[in-house]
Amino acid sequence: MNAQQKEGSILYEKKVNMHKMIQNEEMKAFMPEFRTSKHILLFNDSVSLYKLIPEDEAPDPFEGGGGGRPNMMMRFGGADGGELYNNFTQSKTIQANEMGGKNFLIVDSIKQQPWKMGEETKKILGHTCYKATRKIPLAGRMMIRSITTENGGRSDTSVNKAINNLPKEVDLVVWFATDIITPAGPENYGMLPGAILEVNMNEGQTIITATEIKNSYSKKELKEPTKGKIITQAEYRNMLKEMFGQQGGGPGMIRMRRDN
Repeated sequence: MNAQQKEGSILYEKKVNMHKMIQNEEMKAFMPEFRTSKHILLFNDSVSLYKLIPEDEAPDPFEGGGGGRPNMMMRFGGADGGELYNNFTQSKTIQANEMGGKNFLIVDSIKQQPWKMGEETKKILGHTCYKATRKIPLAGRMMIRSITTENGGRSDTSVNKAINNLPKEVDLVVWFATDIITPAGPENYGMLPGAILEVNMNEGQTIITATEIKNSYSKKELKEPTKGKIITQAEYRNMLKEMFGQQGGGPGMIRMRRDN
């Protein structure tokens, strides 16, 4: 048996299957099949901080379309780039985001999540993990930020059709370890009796897996974000609508551009 752990850090790898998200074959030809990123969760018995581990500057894998071919680009916002801080004692969550060159602190209360507990178990990095599932709305996580073209911004019906064919709700499966005593997990997944070590959304569309667990963390880094203007979720959504037009938006949005 593993000793109970009440603080530390967990490294995660996030892998998004871009082709599973978009069924249009033309669009698939101009984007990589997978998008990967690395993240870290710092936690103790009362607070947690989840953030992206920056990589070295490299050519954007979403820029393509040489030789006169259309250029397709897909980008994500939300938890991928900012910091997500949770204070479980105060039931407060803060998402630190940058938009339009300005920093914002999106403050909200921590919501309970309607998990269904399963009986299955499996080992992840030596920890016995238990299964929990629920449905999540896809539309709120993946909204079009913009669809533009080089010759005047006309709507691309094939892109619109591909987005409209996405399901409204998808399955979410997570595996949590009860010997790591924190209700935290990657992104905004959590509120379970143990740390989440694996996330599987929509049957492999997005998989987040713990790759390393440590018993220590940087106390200097595990602190509440303070840089930015404090706003509510509703205010943030309104700002996004103003910036990106009537397409709407929210954390986890998709931005797509096609140049002809």
